[in-house]
Amino acid sequence: MSEDPEELNGDEKPPPRRTGPRRLLPTGRTLLGATAVVLLAGAGTLIAGYALVEIPEPNSTAAAQNNVYLYSDGTQLARDGDINRQNVELDDVPESVRRAVLAAEDRDFYHQPAVDVKAMIRAGWNMLRGEGKQSGSTITQQYVKNYYLGQEQTLTRKTKEFFIALKLDREVGKDEILAGYLNTSYFGRHAYGVQAAAQAYYGKDAGDLTTAEGAYLAALLNSPNLYDVAAHPENRERAVARWNYVLGGMVKEGWLTPRERAAAEFPEPDPAKPPTGLSGQRGYLVEAVKHHLVARDVLSEERLAQGGFRITTTIDRRKQEALVEAVERELISQLSEEREVDRHVRAGGTSIDPDTGEVVAMYGGVDYTRQFVNNATRRDYQPGSTFKPFVYAAALEHRARTRGGDLIGPNTTYEGDSGRTVIGPDGPTTWKPENEDQVDYGDITVSKAMDKSVNAVFAQMGVDVGPAKVKETAIRLGLPDTTPGMAEAQGSVSLGTSTPSTLDMAQAYASLANHGERVDHTLVKEIRHGGERVRIPESATLRAVSRATADATTAVLRGVVRNGTATAAQAAGRPAAGKTGTAEEDRAAWFAGYTPDLATVVAVMGQDPETGVHKSLYGAAGLARVNGGGIPARIWAAYTAQALRDTPVKDFELKPGGKDRVPKASPDPSGSASPDASDAPDEDPTQVGDRGDAPDASGSPGPGRDDAGNAADGEDTPDDGANGRPGPGETRKAPQESGAPGKSDGKSGEHGKSDGKAREKTAERPTQKSAQKSTEKPAGKPADRTARPPAERGDGRNPAGSSPPPSAGNSPGPRPEASSGASRTPRP
Repeated sequence: MSEDPEELNGDEKPPPRRTGPRRLLPTGRTLLGATAVVLLAGAGTLIAGYALVEIPEPNSTAAAQNNVYLYSDGTQLARDGDINRQNVELDDVPESVRRAVLAAEDRDFYHQPAVDVKAMIRAGWNMLRGEGKQSGSTITQQYVKNYYLGQEQTLTRKTKEFFIALKLDREVGKDEILAGYLNTSYFGRHAYGVQAAAQAYYGKDAGDLTTAEGAYLAALLNSPNLYDVAAHPENRERAVARWNYVLGGMVKEGWLTPRERAAAEFPEPDPAKPPTGLSGQRGYLVEAVKHHLVARDVLSEERLAQGGFRITTTIDRRKQEALVEAVERELISQLSEEREVDRHVRAGGTSIDPDTGEVVAMYGGVDYTRQFVNNATRRDYQPGSTFKPFVYAAALEHRARTRGGDLIGPNTTYEGDSGRTVIGPDGPTTWKPENEDQVDYGDITVSKAMDKSVNAVFAQMGVDVGPAKVKETAIRLGLPDTTPGMAEAQGSVSLGTSTPSTLDMAQAYASLANHGERVDHTLVKEIRHGGERVRIPESATLRAVSRATADATTAVLRGVVRNGTATAAQAAGRPAAGKTGTAEEDRAAWFAGYTPDLATVVAVMGQDPETGVHKSLYGAAGLARVNGGGIPARIWAAYTAQALRDTPVKDFELKPGGKDRVPKASPDPSGSASPDASDAPDEDPTQVGDRGDAPDASGSPGPGRDDAGNAADGEDTPDDGANGRPGPGETRKAPQESGAPGKSDGKSGEHGKSDGKAREKTAERPTQKSAQKSTEKPAGKPADRTARPPAERGDGRNPAGSSPPPSAGNSPGPRPEASSGASRTPRP
């Protein structure tokens, strides 16, 4: 007899049956049970992991191997990897230094568990999503990674790190862990541990470090390469900001009084003393490769420091030797110990294959063990008029028009008188940039203005296009958006007031040579470690500007080499395009040029060897002035001729987009026209996009005065820089001590007439255009490299009326080794 079901009480009814798709969903009991199972399994995993993972033997960095760097052909370039390490007791490290490290890396070290679970979960999830290496580790975890494991960013290593840190925290005290961390952390300059770091950066024992010095070493832990202000002066602002962060943390934790904090001054580290095995160019190349790998997250500094890597670079041995030889013959051999100014001379250069983006040669300085800063990659010198092609390219790309409504092209006419008022979107401004030697050109075509590097023309053109579009074009072509002085500059950006490196400029000019397609530069072909290949991301490509824009820009830049300020570049014996540039007061002279198959940028710089302050090059190498069309162009020509010696001569295959984008043929000195057939548009020319963008009405001109003179022998004469009056929205800085960043003694000028014409010239400053003589050389004939430009001033001073640029105030914070020049505005 079956048992009757229980009777329902009152009005209770049985729960309705789940029908349809709801039957597939788990019930609350099921979910609760599953959660319990997961928690039990997780707990079991943690218990098992804790029991199974043992604290391993130390993975001592003293056993690190050398890294081997190879030229592109597989021959050895250099070896590095010397380890500098010396352990000290915790009591030997001043308490203020210990606290600085805690303030920088783990302020709750003595009060929190050994692991930060939330940070680890976040880091693991981000790595699974392919977002690269992640951190967030406590000091205990970092010590485990440094001493017991390795620097690999993998989930396996992070899991081991987790369990070892838990065990270590239970078995040893916090002081012992902190001592181990201080003795195993990498501080850069091959220094492991705080004692080695104290010697490497300040030449003293760790026990003698001041609070400020300890805070700087603590700041280095975040990124030794990034914050070493001696090796990378362009990173000074962020290094000082990190140092301030550390000191601020100490105040917040009560480890430093506000009064002591206010009295602290940034402790300048000693110059680095690189290993003798990296003498000559080897050290510069190795340093550039390391920075390249770290910046692209291919390898961390710690992994590189542990060694064992075999790195094949893109450096072509023959081209590298050709670049060094060219610098030594055209510059170094011209220097004399009897001239004080020759002690200030520095040189840097970078050469890129436009088609592949490979850096095939780089010149960093006379010797890495004598001049540690890499002049090829430093970002603290203004490029002057080498920036003007970007202004022109922006005008073409955006189909910009003059204030009179004319579409900007090579044959568009501008008023080129020195000191003419720049007309902004709202009418006349107070910015009146002057040409070199205050030369007036009257109405002049854009192509001729590029040949002669006329400041007045390109200052107005930059405002016609819009500073934002000029900067956007420069960045798309290859200048980093973090280039110092780029973001804050307005109209003055057109005259070269930002401070890219020769590597940055070579990247941008390579994009023009490659018909507007940018191939991101690379320094590395292959990396192997223990027989395994390390993955290297392929170089990204980007259509920076249209082919028509790039080729039309090349057509204009060919005129600079044929008839303008860069005739010395003809000595390369190849079809070439390029632009000269000279910084304010001759602190730097540039030539950026390219053939169809090689883009190279050369810069000669002035710097005090003791103080690092930028210095003028007046009188250097026995010249009244060092101009972009002189020594830099001759170095470029000598190098290019040798680098391409065994390759067929290539001509530019230009599609500028129509006849109106080709400069009108100008007669050579013999009186016959000399058009270049390669500059003529093909039968099916590429057209610039029909966006019909209106000129940027938002950009306002900033201060600036760039180079503009045309030298009598084909060398460009530097103008007196971007010293004009401040434009709208740019504040004139108060005068400072001579040589200090931001110095400006430019006088405010009157507004120009409302009709946009330049102010009248006074009788006291007569027009000079009638007195100029034709100085163009026949195309194809190399310039005499021994010739000296008659236009050079014998007194070595700036032309009358020159003044430092207000744009100096745009520089982001103080710049190391550049307190006098990086903020001053350049010339052609």
